[in-house]
Amino acid sequence: MEWIESLFTIHSAVQSIVVLSLIVSLGLALGKIHIRGISLGVAFVFFIGIVAGSLHLSASPEMLNFAETLGLSLFVYALGLHVGPNFIGMMRHDGVSLNAWSMALIALGTVMALSLCLVLPVSVPDMVGILCGATTNTPALGAAQQALSNAHLSSSGAALGCAVTYPLGVVGVIFAMILLRKFFVTPDDLQPHNANDEDQTFVGQFVVVNPAIAGKTLAKVSQMTHNHFIVSRIWRGDDVIVPNASTIIQSGDNVLVVTRRDEVSAMEVLFGKRVEKNWNRDHIDWNAIDSSVESRVVVMTRTKLNGKPLGSLHMRQIYGVNISRVMRGDIKLLATDSLHLQYGDRVTVVGTPDNINHAASFLGNAIQDLNEPNLSAIFFGLLLGLAVGMIPFSIPGMSTPVKLGIAGGPIIMGIIIGALGSRAHFISYTTRSASLMLRKFGLSLYLACLGLAAGKDFFATIIRPEGLLWVGVGFLLTVLPLIIIGVIALKTKKFDFGTICGLLCGAMANPMALSYANETIKGDRASVAYTSVYPLGMFVRVIIAQVIIMFLV
Repeated sequence: MEWIESLFTIHSAVQSIVVLSLIVSLGLALGKIHIRGISLGVAFVFFIGIVAGSLHLSASPEMLNFAETLGLSLFVYALGLHVGPNFIGMMRHDGVSLNAWSMALIALGTVMALSLCLVLPVSVPDMVGILCGATTNTPALGAAQQALSNAHLSSSGAALGCAVTYPLGVVGVIFAMILLRKFFVTPDDLQPHNANDEDQTFVGQFVVVNPAIAGKTLAKVSQMTHNHFIVSRIWRGDDVIVPNASTIIQSGDNVLVVTRRDEVSAMEVLFGKRVEKNWNRDHIDWNAIDSSVESRVVVMTRTKLNGKPLGSLHMRQIYGVNISRVMRGDIKLLATDSLHLQYGDRVTVVGTPDNINHAASFLGNAIQDLNEPNLSAIFFGLLLGLAVGMIPFSIPGMSTPVKLGIAGGPIIMGIIIGALGSRAHFISYTTRSASLMLRKFGLSLYLACLGLAAGKDFFATIIRPEGLLWVGVGFLLTVLPLIIIGVIALKTKKFDFGTICGLLCGAMANPMALSYANETIKGDRASVAYTSVYPLGMFVRVIIAQVIIMFLV
């Protein structure tokens, strides 16, 4: 049975894959177990990795480093690509506030760490290492080690402090979220506070009673206001009209208007009386409303149209149809002329059946094309992200340049491509299942490597005289700031619990905790908040580590 033993003991590419596959498969299987309603999910892979490392199971260092880099970069890039379409809207409304909370969390943890140096027998370099491990920020440790080296000081204590506190730093964020949910979260906090963020449109029926617009064309009416709206149908007596720019509005017309939610009151002023009928409920059979007019969802799969402004297609003039809404992932967007179409957009088209058929042929509507993931976008974007992550940023007063690294670069590039790739006619669409597969595969691989490396010396380190003290301090620096900031943020009632979890995970640069949050909280609010604060938070932590060494050592 030597061949079986060789699969686990003799370092090779195959042996590394076998060991990592064993850790991941066991971790994911055990992660499904619920204890008092709590399961760790993919986070259990990390624990299995620690156990495997402590049992002297190992892999080639080069293969382990490669797998860890690949896993982390794949996860963060796919995550950025997934939340990209919703990212700009989030940053526009809550971005500054979220990053302010993140900076408060980072500042509180740093002040606590330096204060503990005054009362505990822990030197400042060792405390910097402990803080880096407690916040799971290895780039910050690298910056601190370089600063110590430039000051001709040993960095072994900082490295050891990080190694000891890193495992509990990873799980401490999950522990803090569990405590927050159990003792401080109300049922209202679990509901998205901005439930309409994913649906930016509002459908309303209005009766034209404003004499200022009666007798004017729809184009003239549109020029009378800075608000955005689309009239998808007009009911005039027994007639149903699919309007275009030259359609004349008459007093008494019933118009079905699609607008933005914050512009509904402006539509009442413009058209007049609003009909109290809910056109925004789920599962409306639009085709049963009028026999001569149909509403159909068409998928934009014509690559030449990717990135084109909707107004440049002249759908009303050429095909006699109205496009009222565009669904991009889970987000419903108002189909304004300035909206840039993206490959994979689901477009709501209103018109006669024949006209819709012609419009569908023009837009592509080849649903089967969407079943295949666009791997070229994944690898090309990953290439750009890694390149951006390696760019050194020189900051005056800093001993070494700062880099975004293998996590910061890909996540920023994923966000940019997901949000703005169509403007450059770059097709970034990939299927939901492929996106989820990439994220879970990358994170599982990363955690398996992380656990295997940490487990090798973990138990030997904590039995050192200072080991348990360092572990306790690290766990305190992880959990206490999270609970304090989390409770204060919850009390403000501005953010829902999902957003706060994403904020906490991003500020702590903890993808495993984010995965736990996504598995226990519905929606993508945690992921979007995570990507909103992660780049700046990671960057600031790297700078803080160097500043502490430069001025306090």
